[in-house]
Amino acid sequence: MPTKFNQTAGAAICVALLLAGAGASAAKADSFLAGLHHHPTLASTIPDNGDLNPYAVVVAPVTSGKVRKGDVLVDNFNNVSNLQGTGGTIVDYDPSSKTTTLFAKLPQNLPQCPGGIGLSTAMAMLSSGWIIVGSTPSTDGTTATKGAGCLLVFDSNGNLATVWSGGQINGPWGNMAVIDKGDRATLFVSMSGFDVPGPDKLDPATKAPVVVRKATVLRIQLAVPASGPPKVTGQTVVASGFGQQADKDVFLIGPTGLALIGDTLYVSDAIDNRIVAIDNAATRTSSAGAGVKITEGGMLQRPLALIATPEGHLLTCNARNGQVVEIDPASGRQIAAQWIDSNQAQSPPGSGDLFGLAMAPDGQGFYYVEDDVNMLAKATP
Repeated sequence: MPTKFNQTAGAAICVALLLAGAGASAAKADSFLAGLHHHPTLASTIPDNGDLNPYAVVVAPVTSGKVRKGDVLVDNFNNVSNLQGTGGTIVDYDPSSKTTTLFAKLPQNLPQCPGGIGLSTAMAMLSSGWIIVGSTPSTDGTTATKGAGCLLVFDSNGNLATVWSGGQINGPWGNMAVIDKGDRATLFVSMSGFDVPGPDKLDPATKAPVVVRKATVLRIQLAVPASGPPKVTGQTVVASGFGQQADKDVFLIGPTGLALIGDTLYVSDAIDNRIVAIDNAATRTSSAGAGVKITEGGMLQRPLALIATPEGHLLTCNARNGQVVEIDPASGRQIAAQWIDSNQAQSPPGSGDLFGLAMAPDGQGFYYVEDDVNMLAKATP
C-alpha cells in the first residue's frame, strides 16, 4: 500500500462522529479489545535507505545473533520512491532500549528470487533463530511487472542463507502461521500471485480489475538441522480457490491473515470479506478448498492480518478503515471493533493504513504498523 496523504472533506466529519462515540470503540465487556485503551507510536520503520510501507510484524521468540527475545521485526514493501513490491529491508525494534536498528537489507534485483525483492507480510522467526520472509516483487510498483517471488531465509545476524522458489510458491503474501518443534517446523503461507494480471485488465461486468480465484494456502514442512539453514521436506496446498485481484492503490488483494488455534487454521479472505476455517491443517493431505465460513461482512472491511488472543479469539485489521475487529471463532460472533488509526487524511479514516499485527509476549496487547506515517505502534491497556 502506498503512503497516502489525500484529504477528503467527508473524512473530518466522519472522524468527528466516530470520536464522539464512547471511546470510538464498539468493545463489549467480554472482549480482549475492551481492555486496551492506549495506542502509543513507538518508532519509525524507515531505514537509512528510505524504504517505506511497513508490512510484516513479528515478535522474536528467542535471543539469537543480533535479535533479542521480545524484539519486534518489521519489513518494508516499498522503496524510497514509494513503488510497491520494491522494498528490501527489515528493521529491529528493541522495546527495552526503545531503539531501532537495521536487521537486513537486500538489493532489489536478486537473481535467486524470480522477479526480485519486495518484502511482503509473510514473515516468521523460528526458535532456532532463522528468519523467513516472503518476497512478492514488482519493478514498476504494480502487478503488471510482478514476479513469482520467493521465500528468503536469514540467519539471526541478518545474513541471507538460502532462497526457496518455484513450484507452489508464487506471491507469498499473508502473515505466516507457524508450528515450531525446534528441529522441525511447519509454515503456513498464503500465495496470491498465480496468474494475476496488471491492474488495467478489467472485468467487463464490474469495470474493476478481474478477480482470479487461484490463491492458495501452502503448508511447508521444514527440517531444522543443528547447523545450516532449514530445509524444505514437504509442501502441501491445504486451501485453494481464494480470490486475488490487482489494485493500483494497494498492489494486490488476496488472502492475508493466517492464525492457528489448535489444528484449525483461520484465513482472512479479503476479496469475499470473510474469515474461513481450514480443519486438520497440520495433517490434511489435500486441499480444503476455500474452507468453511466463520463470519463475513458486519464490522469486517476487507480483513487483513490475523492473530489469536490468549483467550482464543481472533483479531483482524481492516484495509478499508482504521479498525481492528475481534471475533469469537467458536460462534462466529464479531465481538468488538476498536479504532487504532483514525487518520482523517483517509476516507474512511485510517483506510489503507493498517497491515501487520503481532501479539505482545505478555498477551496484554498487540503491535501493529501504520503505513500512512511509517511507524510501529502498540495497543496497550
